[in-house]
Amino acid sequence: MATHTLNKQERLCGLRLTEQLFDRAGSRSVASFPIRAVWRETERHEGEPPVKVLMSVSKRHFKRAVKRNRVKRQLREAYRLNKQIIVEAVEQQSGRALMVGFVWLADELFPSEVVAEKINKLLNRIAEKL
Repeated sequence: MATHTLNKQERLCGLRLTEQLFDRAGSRSVASFPIRAVWRETERHEGEPPVKVLMSVSKRHFKRAVKRNRVKRQLREAYRLNKQIIVEAVEQQSGRALMVGFVWLADELFPSEVVAEKINKLLNRIAEKL
């Protein structure tokens, strides 16, 4: 697997998986304002990536799609550049996979450097707790 890519297979999609991720029982979360990370350990199936990720920016925070898309782009880029932290931690556990959702909490935009720093911090905290 290439280290600095974010393929379709690595994205979490589908209503069943999304509900499973955000279900209170079994999911854990940690926040570093303006981002909250929710994660859940699952069984790893053959051919699947070790980590699947979801980015969420609510319309409640940004009415205009342009701003929501900008924030999602910042989140994806920051995750893409720092994902090896969590991938290595998950691969040490044989047969386990991880679903991670990043939820934007703020009503204002932040510079990309701040977003990258917060994602890095969250990924390190998740890796410690695995």
